[in-house]
Amino acid sequence: MGTRKKMKLLTPVLIVLAAGFLLLSGWTLFSRSRAQAGRAADGERQGGGPRSLTAVRVTPVRPETVETSVVINGDVIARNQVSIYPAMPGKLTEARFSVGDYVTRGDVMAMVDPSRPGEVYSLSPVVSTVSGTVLGAPYSPGDTVATSSVVYVVGDLSELLVETFVPERFSTAAHPGLAAEVSLEALPGERFSAVVEEINPVLDPASRTLRIRLRFSGRRDSRVRAGMFATVSLVTETRVNVPVIPRFAVINTYGSWVVFVVNDGAASRRAVTPGIENEEYVEILEGLEEGELVVTAGQNFLSDGDPVRVLE
Repeated sequence: MGTRKKMKLLTPVLIVLAAGFLLLSGWTLFSRSRAQAGRAADGERQGGGPRSLTAVRVTPVRPETVETSVVINGDVIARNQVSIYPAMPGKLTEARFSVGDYVTRGDVMAMVDPSRPGEVYSLSPVVSTVSGTVLGAPYSPGDTVATSSVVYVVGDLSELLVETFVPERFSTAAHPGLAAEVSLEALPGERFSAVVEEINPVLDPASRTLRIRLRFSGRRDSRVRAGMFATVSLVTETRVNVPVIPRFAVINTYGSWVVFVVNDGAASRRAVTPGIENEEYVEILEGLEEGELVVTAGQNFLSDGDPVRVLE
């Protein structure tokens, strides 16, 4: 009877152990089959089976002229702009000209009374030293002026310039004859050609900028006036007949510049060395040959060797 009791107690334990063994065996077989399926899929992706085609757009490497520029602000000024000072300090008693009036050299523009308390002096005339249009008259009769006070500003409006200040970083690129484009706040959407005509020989030590003046090219536009706010796009560097590609075709990966080139229906990853660039194009110094097809759309989804379908 003791043996039969022991067998009855062991039977449920044996059943549980057997069931556990069967479950463990089944899970092992399932895991092995999944691993084999994964390895098969990896082999297919690595070349063991067909891969889907990635749709891309391409453009050929071609020689072009590429320019870089710096955009700075400036002002339209008269070519000859002169400040008129009084010969004697005192009280401004008479102002004979207003802004916009035309004066000739030698005209008496104002009168200054240099008298002091207890002393009476003759009026001192303020004489224009140039011919031109009155651009500024900051003082009114009754104001006290010194010999350093600018009573009038007279300028020749027959020819206008654009004055601007180039940051030190680009100062070495400025030279007489350098091309530029000018846009004016008062004439939105229009651009005017200009060239650098005057360059200050030294930089301003306070702002670290170089003052330059540009002359408008071509026929003068009567709508352009002195005092207008100007935006100058100054060409700082030009490369002629160099291989270029669209700027957005180049990918920057961890400091390296790469592109994808299509050849025989497959995309190959190519490291390149860029040169100067602007908003549209980038010069290629090394890594590409003229005529090669560079991917310009879809390159971010490519890996080296991927088959591609070129869209028209």
